[in-house]
Amino acid sequence: MTLLCDRIWRDARLATMAIGGPGLGVVERGLVAQVGGRIVYAGEEEEAPRLDAPIIEACEGRWITPGLIDCHTHLIYGGDRAAEFEMRLAGATYAEIAGSGGGILSTMAATRAASEAELVASALPRLDALIGEGVTTIEVKSGYGLDLEDELKCLRAARALELARDISVTTTLLAAHALPPEFAGDPEGYIDLVCATIIPAAAAANLADQVDAFCEEIGFTPGQTRRVLRAAADLGLPVKLHAEQFSNQGAATLAAGFHALSADHLEYLDETGATAMAAAGTVATLLPGAFYFVRETQVPPIALLRAQGVPIAIATDCNPGTAPLTSLLLVMNMAATLFRLTVEECLIGVTRNAARALGRRGEIGAIEAGAWCDLAIWDVERPAELVYRMGFNPLHRRVWRGR
Repeated sequence: MTLLCDRIWRDARLATMAIGGPGLGVVERGLVAQVGGRIVYAGEEEEAPRLDAPIIEACEGRWITPGLIDCHTHLIYGGDRAAEFEMRLAGATYAEIAGSGGGILSTMAATRAASEAELVASALPRLDALIGEGVTTIEVKSGYGLDLEDELKCLRAARALELARDISVTTTLLAAHALPPEFAGDPEGYIDLVCATIIPAAAAANLADQVDAFCEEIGFTPGQTRRVLRAAADLGLPVKLHAEQFSNQGAATLAAGFHALSADHLEYLDETGATAMAAAGTVATLLPGAFYFVRETQVPPIALLRAQGVPIAIATDCNPGTAPLTSLLLVMNMAATLFRLTVEECLIGVTRNAARALGRRGEIGAIEAGAWCDLAIWDVERPAELVYRMGFNPLHRRVWRGR
């Protein structure tokens, strides 16, 4: 009996990233077949069942990986912060810029002034740059509206990206990103608004797939953050957390207590936090672009994460202030050179583990039967080239849901 497929890719070398498989899951003479946008077979061509399709593509020995996943971005925002970049070059710190009315609050003003359509239009060039490097799934946070109307506007703009491009978008409500000026001196009052009004409204409108917060000395306290995570969990929304970026607030342990999908940044993570993350299955999402851009000097404790068995993802952190970055390929190089991740860790970090950081393991991030057929086909001789090269895009073809 022959299985009729929609499309088959043959004569390819696969890095399947399959769950439970060794390393990159390399298949030297591979074949991938899809029906209805999902993979029905992936493996050795000579071991495949009888397959046929109206379109059979010979890959001529090219490498196929899962479509890349950018699991931490702030893609929706108004304006830019190039002026603050100049201030930082002149010696101003992140905290000094924020304290002078810059930082997140300057982006808040521009975002509030922009319409939903304008936010989508400004985000599309950034999204297109990522798509052009093989990204098939992206996480997009709110966090620059900082009131009910504008946070929901940002989430609607993020959802609209799926209508404008062939891309899967996971939306994250980050209302607890900074204290808006109308709540100056009253962080508890703003957290009341976030917990009692903004999170329920986003959930009721089905605009947020998950909830995040910025737990930091210049953000929100662990106690305030706990309230946000509890409000999300009570509504059945998964959580994640900006944790230990500039100081150790015990945020990773807090996140793990809520079985967070991920804790992100983690430059100041300690053993207690890493142990808690490992026990909870919380992914460590590292953001080397922000580390580079703000000229941080404390590297995340990679050896500790490895020793505890914490899965590692990496992402662009695309945002206007600390990571105006739209290249996941460059992020892999940064993760290798700045954090000393291996090639295998980098590639798994933008595929299998990135899927896990979004709560979508088994759906995306691996080339295996049952997963969405999201693929990146590369003109490279070995997967290490995807991490090794800088400013070079060897993408031959991108496939999203079989198309």
